[in-house]
Amino acid sequence: MIKIKYADTYLKRLIGLMFKKDIDYGLLFILKYGSSIQTCFMRFNIDAYFLDENKIIFDKVTLKPWQYYKPNRKAKYLLETKENFINLKKGEKIELI
Repeated sequence: MIKIKYADTYLKRLIGLMFKKDIDYGLLFILKYGSSIQTCFMRFNIDAYFLDENKIIFDKVTLKPWQYYKPNRKAKYLLETKENFINLKKGEKIELI
């Protein structure tokens, strides 16, 4: 089990993990429009987990700072963690408490 913070305001979604030196939590985005992400101004590598409406992971990518990624299909949720913070795989379902 890990601590989750929600990017539930415009400002939290805009800033995300930019400028952070380190984190010990996951940042969850509830997506309304697009599913692409960028890692501009980030200081560490992240794992990005793309989830469908049932909270099942359908794509996972590790990104270095200053990269862009767009999955093949639209995600409902996006979970960002520092690289190797958790070990989840495609097809796994995430339970949020």
